[in-house]
Amino acid sequence: MQKVLAALKTQDPRMARLIEQIGPCRIRYLPPDFDTLAKAIIYQQLSGKVAATIYGRLLQEAGDGRRLTADAIILLSPERMRSIGLSRQKIAYLRELAHCVSSGRLDLRALRDMEDNEVIRRLTEVKGVGVWTAHMFLIFALQRMDILPTGDLGIRVAMQKLYELPQMPRAREMEKIAEKWRPYRTVAAWYLWRSQEPDANL
Repeated sequence: MQKVLAALKTQDPRMARLIEQIGPCRIRYLPPDFDTLAKAIIYQQLSGKVAATIYGRLLQEAGDGRRLTADAIILLSPERMRSIGLSRQKIAYLRELAHCVSSGRLDLRALRDMEDNEVIRRLTEVKGVGVWTAHMFLIFALQRMDILPTGDLGIRVAMQKLYELPQMPRAREMEKIAEKWRPYRTVAAWYLWRSQEPDANL
């Protein structure tokens, strides 16, 4: 990681200051399994605290004690899922994902050997899994080093602040700024997240 940080510092003085301010990179990786993908769906468009509460309740109902499982989600009634705080839309998404994984239509293990764009394509074929969710899976589950989540609000806000932009950048501008971070855009993104949420469990 020292080599990665040295490269980012050399290529971008503003990122260098951010790295010095935050300190060592400690990305918290997750297993590339159903639980990680389901959790990403649960966390979509919710505050971290609310999402964590709902996830904890669901884990009690459809987990093996530590992780959510696809088969347990299938067996759990939509009514019960609704009672623990999930919206009807997210219930539909979680059940669709569970059926895809359980039936083998989505082979999460096979994703490990695929190129980034192919992983995104496979994941976004599942209803409810968008590009943002696919990016999170690539970063935190598959440990890919060169992912720029252009749809992430926190990243956009952090980039606007760091580069003193008049407004939040759109995807094309973000990609232009981040070109100097290749092939370590994931690490730069982690520092941007931390600049916004120093205590986040990332």
